[in-house]
Amino acid sequence: MNPLDRSGSFTDEETVLLADGEFFRKKQRISAKIRTMLEASHVALRDELTRSRLLAPSDFDATHHQFVKGEHLESCPYQYLDCPKHFQGSDKYTFRTLVWWGHHVVFVWILEGRLVKQYKKNLVDRFHSVAGRHLELSTAPTLWEWKCGEGYTLPLTHDRKATVAAVVAERGFLKIGRYVPLGDARVRQGDLASLAREAFAALSPIVSS
Repeated sequence: MNPLDRSGSFTDEETVLLADGEFFRKKQRISAKIRTMLEASHVALRDELTRSRLLAPSDFDATHHQFVKGEHLESCPYQYLDCPKHFQGSDKYTFRTLVWWGHHVVFVWILEGRLVKQYKKNLVDRFHSVAGRHLELSTAPTLWEWKCGEGYTLPLTHDRKATVAAVVAERGFLKIGRYVPLGDARVRQGDLASLAREAFAALSPIVSS
């Protein structure tokens, strides 16, 4: 590095943060609490799965799940649970509970593959069973966009059936879920499990037989 090039140097604010060991210990404690919340969500979702008549791929195994932790989802840490988890070839049939630091919590079905036409039909035919329940349809061009709001998601309200039907008709996959602010009272209380259960139940008309 050129000794005159200061682009690699720390600002005063960065130096204070780098030297603040308690900041990193707080981050570790928060991560551990999130993991505990996701484990409780896993228990709740397993219970929901036993009650559901799912329309799933023939090789689907409802016991498959996965916990994941990372640091770089658009520069922010994240932790998530996939339960159930099914990524097999072109088929995707997965319910994800994602805690995205600096953004929100997401409870979402990821759907693609052989049965996606039926899921789209279920969404339209059973629209008023899922509308008005704080759910949103991702309108992003990829399954892996996690932001919400204008340009990213479309709220499922009762007056939007025709709009939603037109949007999903042109798509080869579905991603529908609930986006909850990190400041929500139940998130702050650690009750991710009840939120996951509610979102799973609200979305069940789309993914059930």
